[in-house]
Amino acid sequence: MKSFEGTFKDSCCFRISESQRMLEKALTILPEEDLWKRPNEQSNSVGNQLLHMKGNLTQYVLSALGDTSDHRDRDREFTTRDGIDLQTLWNDLNKTLEVAKQCIQNCPERRLLKTHNVQGFSLSGVDVAVHAVEHLSYHTGQIAFWVKQLTAKPLGFYDGMNLNAKND
Repeated sequence: MKSFEGTFKDSCCFRISESQRMLEKALTILPEEDLWKRPNEQSNSVGNQLLHMKGNLTQYVLSALGDTSDHRDRDREFTTRDGIDLQTLWNDLNKTLEVAKQCIQNCPERRLLKTHNVQGFSLSGVDVAVHAVEHLSYHTGQIAFWVKQLTAKPLGFYDGMNLNAKND
């Protein structure tokens, strides 16, 4: 039987992988010319969202849990309007997602229990991991919604799965 710590880490990594899978499906149908399109000036483009997710994961997981330096430039995540293509953004985020999963899996219990000061918040390592997972999921949903709006196409996240299956 797995420990609570192992189960927690596996669950976090599973949820990150689920967002990764959904993002890849959504980005596959997004036309390159729509990457930096914004619904309005108070909203962000898919490009901004991808930069933002990478920045957040880097600051929270890689820096706080992985004990690396924090070099995040959060403002740039939102002010960038073009100049980076979709494949580059996806490759960068995808690499960060893989490193984040490794970081969570390899995080010692003492770092999960330790209090970390991240982005002005005082959080346990468990809080850091939960924040990173929910933040990624939140923005994955925003991207899915915006890609559906832009393309009028289904994303097929659960194609081939019976979502009406009953619990055991």
